[in-house]
Amino acid sequence: MSVTAAQVKELRERTGLGMMECKKALVEANADIDLAIENLRKSGQAKAAKKASRTAAEGAVVAKVGEGIAILLEVNSETDFVARDDNFQAFVNQVAEVALAARLEDVAKIAEIEYTAGQTVEEARLALVQKIGENIQLRRAQLVEGNTLGAYIHNSKIGVLVSLEGGDGELAKDVAMHVAAVNPLVATPDEVSAAVLDKEREIFTEQARQSGKPEEVIQKMIDGRLKKFLSEVSLVDQAFVKNPDVKVGQLLKEANATINSFTRMEVGEGIEKEVVDFAAEVAAAAK
Repeated sequence: MSVTAAQVKELRERTGLGMMECKKALVEANADIDLAIENLRKSGQAKAAKKASRTAAEGAVVAKVGEGIAILLEVNSETDFVARDDNFQAFVNQVAEVALAARLEDVAKIAEIEYTAGQTVEEARLALVQKIGENIQLRRAQLVEGNTLGAYIHNSKIGVLVSLEGGDGELAKDVAMHVAAVNPLVATPDEVSAAVLDKEREIFTEQARQSGKPEEVIQKMIDGRLKKFLSEVSLVDQAFVKNPDVKVGQLLKEANATINSFTRMEVGEGIEKEVVDFAAEVAAAAK
């Protein structure tokens, strides 16, 4: 029996799956929509697809450090309760392990690699969605290479990887902890983009001109504020969070180390969270 476009459309509406998945399911079920849904439910795909439309802005960040390479991975869930679940945490850690071993940071490619014998990461994700009942998504991963690597994870919500030239792992971890707490914009002042500097200069110029002071004084005010801005957003110029009397740059210099790079991830940053009006929901349900 041939499969019609109307049948594919109906199955998509009832399961939330993509067109190709629906067409394939209908072909295998001889165009029987109910049988196709039953088969999809058995495989867990229908439930997982329905969950996929729901916002997942909670979750966890995990770091794994290997020999000369490390990975930072964010996996999202809908609620913090699930993010703390042992099954979810085990999944996040295992995905990070296999992604690091494969040296992959493209989450689409990570989804295709082996999670355990005979099961891909994507298949494991779908099984976890089926078991837990929430939308779970691999959001992003970042590989970092270097001679000296350090990682710091704060409550599974903020993760940082630091790559140093020189120093040791403990120093790199301390710098990573600082980055997690202070969130610098760049490692060194010369990494601040021209666009950012131009914008800040524009703002400082407008503020300085409102003072009504002479032009030469205004220019000095602008230069002073730009210098202060650069010191505030640059890692090496910031006061070390564990010892404010020492700047991070000085800490590194004393250990004969320099900063190569840092990567910081915070769970859910940039995701627009749904605001649920529970009072309105209850009122609507009571009508």
